[in-house]
Amino acid sequence: MGIYDQAKEVFTEVLGNADPSQGDLLVVGCSTSTVQGDMPGTNSSEDIADELYRALTDVFGGKYDIAVQCCEHLNRALIVEKKVADKYDLPIVNVVPHRKAGGAFATKHYGSLSEPVAVEDIKSKAVLGIDIGGVMIGMHMRPVVVPLKLEHKHIGEAIILAGRSRYKYIGGERARYGE
Repeated sequence: MGIYDQAKEVFTEVLGNADPSQGDLLVVGCSTSTVQGDMPGTNSSEDIADELYRALTDVFGGKYDIAVQCCEHLNRALIVEKKVADKYDLPIVNVVPHRKAGGAFATKHYGSLSEPVAVEDIKSKAVLGIDIGGVMIGMHMRPVVVPLKLEHKHIGEAIILAGRSRYKYIGGERARYGE
C-alpha cells in the first residue's frame, strides 16, 4: 500500500475516533524523513509531502482549520491560513518554510494555502492532533489531551501518534459530567 493510501487510512481512522466539530483546529506535525525510515530532518521529501498532504486534505480539508508544525529549525512555528491566525488571535511571524528549514510538509502546506502565514504557536487551541514520526506536537494541543488508540499505527516507517482534547473535569465526588 502506498503512502497516500496509508495516510488516508490513518487520517480517516483519526477522524472517526475523535469526532471533532466542524471548524475545530487540527495540528499536524510530520517528518517525511521518518516516513522513509531516516532520522528526522535528514532526508526531507517533497514527493512524500505531496502524497501525505493530498490524503490530509481529502479527509480534513474544508471542514477543519489546519495548522502544520514546522521543524525545530523554525522553533516548531506553525503554518496556517491568515484567517485562522485572525480567528484565534495568533501573532504572525515573518518566516517562509522550505525543505531544509521548516520541512517538506510545512512547505507544501504553505504553498497550498490562499493566504499563508507563520505563527509562533497556536496557544494550545488544537482539539485534534496528528504526529507523523515523533515530531512532538503536544505543546500545541488544548488540555486535556486524550491519546487515540489507532489500528493503523504507521505511514511508511513513521510511527503515528494522535490525540484529541477534552474539557478538564472539575469538582469532587458529587460532581456530574457531560460527554
